[in-house]
Amino acid sequence: MTPESEQPSTRVWTVPNVLSFLRLAMVPVFLVLIVRGYDALALLVLVVSSITDYLDGWIARRFHQVTRLGQLLDPLADRLFIFATLIGLAVREIVPWWFLAAVFGRDLMLAVLGVVLANRGYGPLPVHHLGKVATFCLFYALPLIMLAQAFPAVAPVAVPLGWAFALWGAFLYWWAGVLYLRETVRLARLG
Repeated sequence: MTPESEQPSTRVWTVPNVLSFLRLAMVPVFLVLIVRGYDALALLVLVVSSITDYLDGWIARRFHQVTRLGQLLDPLADRLFIFATLIGLAVREIVPWWFLAAVFGRDLMLAVLGVVLANRGYGPLPVHHLGKVATFCLFYALPLIMLAQAFPAVAPVAVPLGWAFALWGAFLYWWAGVLYLRETVRLARLG
């Protein structure tokens, strides 16, 4: 059996899961640092989080430690870091609240769609490549915007680049959301 065909295990205490728990524990620290304006330290926490994110996935695949819990924790940590960044930057009036609402609104819609699907006996929809690209854009946008705050000398490049990624990411985020909505409606009509 190849690693790709293996089913996720139900184990809890694996190295990748511990790394995911560590990432989750970093979220409130990160949020406090952003809100208080310690941008360089917040960026450092974000870098450490990104490294542990990469490592947990690599270790899980390489050493056959993919778990159901890990499949939940990893995207949860990603979402929480995105929201913590948006909340912190919105509180400081670096990003507008409408941008936070746009990103949060799409995830709220997906949560409702998940409940609809579960009530009809379906599991979660597979992640669409458009959603992955959107998340990728946001993962680049927000650190670039933070980088401009931490190091004003790079702001003339980091701000426009960060906002280009942010707006494109939000657009793709909603485009993927519409595709998920369409698929949920199709499945609901079948069931």
